[in-house]
Amino acid sequence: MNAFPHHFAFEFRTGIRNKQLLFMNYLFPLGFYLLMGLILAKINPLFQEDIIPAMVVFAVLAATLLGIPDPLVNARENGIFRSYKINGIPAVSILSIPALTTVLHLVLVAVIITLTAPLLFAAPAPLHWLNFVIIFAALAFACAGISVLIGVVSPSSRITVLWSQLIFVLSMLLGGLMLPYSMLPDMARKIARFLPATQAMNAFNALAMGEVTDFSPWGSVAILFASGLVSFGLAIYLFSWDSHNATRRGHPLLALLALLPYVLGVALT
Repeated sequence: MNAFPHHFAFEFRTGIRNKQLLFMNYLFPLGFYLLMGLILAKINPLFQEDIIPAMVVFAVLAATLLGIPDPLVNARENGIFRSYKINGIPAVSILSIPALTTVLHLVLVAVIITLTAPLLFAAPAPLHWLNFVIIFAALAFACAGISVLIGVVSPSSRITVLWSQLIFVLSMLLGGLMLPYSMLPDMARKIARFLPATQAMNAFNALAMGEVTDFSPWGSVAILFASGLVSFGLAIYLFSWDSHNATRRGHPLLALLALLPYVLGVALT
């Protein structure tokens, strides 16, 4: 029991001391937030209404998708997980602690954005703070789960970057951060519904900001929580202690089951 808090504290300090993680957790999302607030809000007045939810979603995507998977792959390739196994550290701790520490960093970033945006850019503050917190938790849970799953199934850092960047770029283009979901073409809307960013923006706008919803907002929250559960469950099941071990409990393509909550959500709404 004492190993978990020590491991957690070590990972949290690493997120501040490690230059790459510090950049992904703080400098990149906050720098992008300031840049978009200064430039895009002037070009597109509609963006001013969505600065807080859009930049919180961006921060979660950047810190999880671009920050979590690669260290997991590197640790497995360098044999660090083998030493964990020898010392009796379970796979659940190895996967959950990086996710928990990243989410804790994201809480600080989200607080900074929500408190400063109304002062710096005259952005509207959330109307329903409890809903805002619930949606943030659902989004962080979903993205952390997907990120951990990518780190587990990716055979190398190159593949990790490929999958992480694919989801990240699609989220930026179709997730409702820069362009409202209602303005997307029909085909783009269908693709967008499979992205955590789209579901989060829909829930944020409807349940926290008091705006018109594009589809079921509480359904979006349920999809995000379900996605996180499925992703973490698959990550634990597919976890491998050693990259040189050819035997797996399941094929990496099982990771595609993480899309199941989104498929059901689109089918039922």
